[in-house]
Amino acid sequence: MSLPEHGLVLGKFYPPHAGHFHLIRRALAGCERLTVLVSHADVESIPLADRVAWIQEAFPAARVIGAVDNVHMDLNDEAVWQAHVDIFQAAVPERIDALFTSEPYGPELARRLGAAHVLVDLDRNAVPVSGTKIRADPAGNWDYLEGPVRAGLALRVVAVGAESTGTTTIAEDLAAAYAARGGVWAATQCVPEYGRVYSEEKLAALQAGRPGAVWADVRFDTADFPLIAARQNDLEEAAARIGGPVLFCDTDAFATAVWHERYIGGRNPDVDPLADALHHHLYLLTDHEGVPFEDDGLRDGEHLRPWMTGRFKAELERTGRPYVQLHGTRTDRLDQAVRAVDALVAAGWGIADPLPEYR
Repeated sequence: MSLPEHGLVLGKFYPPHAGHFHLIRRALAGCERLTVLVSHADVESIPLADRVAWIQEAFPAARVIGAVDNVHMDLNDEAVWQAHVDIFQAAVPERIDALFTSEPYGPELARRLGAAHVLVDLDRNAVPVSGTKIRADPAGNWDYLEGPVRAGLALRVVAVGAESTGTTTIAEDLAAAYAARGGVWAATQCVPEYGRVYSEEKLAALQAGRPGAVWADVRFDTADFPLIAARQNDLEEAAARIGGPVLFCDTDAFATAVWHERYIGGRNPDVDPLADALHHHLYLLTDHEGVPFEDDGLRDGEHLRPWMTGRFKAELERTGRPYVQLHGTRTDRLDQAVRAVDALVAAGWGIADPLPEYR
């Protein structure tokens, strides 16, 4: 028996969760080609483009498109039914052979679309979750989110600061502290500083041709910094897809722009777009006061630490990035940071309610 040629899955996917992904997987296996239609109302706070991108990343074999639908749901109102059908057919004008849903209204919608209906997990036995539960408590339902959605919803915390001020220490200590909480937090990730790896490779390459060369002999070019920033973003995105509700980062592309000032002078216009490409929810600025300078072979800027701290602070404030400046001992700084991150988590994700549904 041949499969239906064109299948359709539609919904708000607000946000997409494991139940939606189960439905889409079943639909992909049940038709020759699949369209996933994501509907968006203006009251919703997760952008339509994000939801389309998350689903497309997870299901490259499907065609994923979006449509604006500002009509509330009312299964008892014929005009509302017709308004929804008009929106769906405008977005997907070609023939639909099979409609895949997990909803009791699926058969009626399929009839109106001229399609066969395929019911998948109506009672949510396979995946006991809903968009309502996710919106109310993303962290508590984190296990029901898959990679692209985790990356989109993770609260991202970045440690920045001058040389030898403990950015790596605080990022790693925070990741360990949250992972120790267990449950969904056990997956907490710490994104390492790619700039350090790049620096090590640069020094090694120099020493290969000049035995005995030291860090002071290394020279950076302005073109190095967009490469570092782009790779830092890639590492962060990869970690966010496998991590927990909070992602800790030892620097980011925003910090790379400040390091360009330190090594080259001025700004590199190719770095700034990379600094703005990812959204970060909180910065932790490590103060240089009270932290001894340790020369580990890749440092030579002890005298520049006060200036660097000032530049980070000025740029954080200029760009409106939320930050907390950490002071004191290692224990003090961890306590300050945990309080700030816990407050961030307690404030929640602020996902707006969707349009009302009358069933």
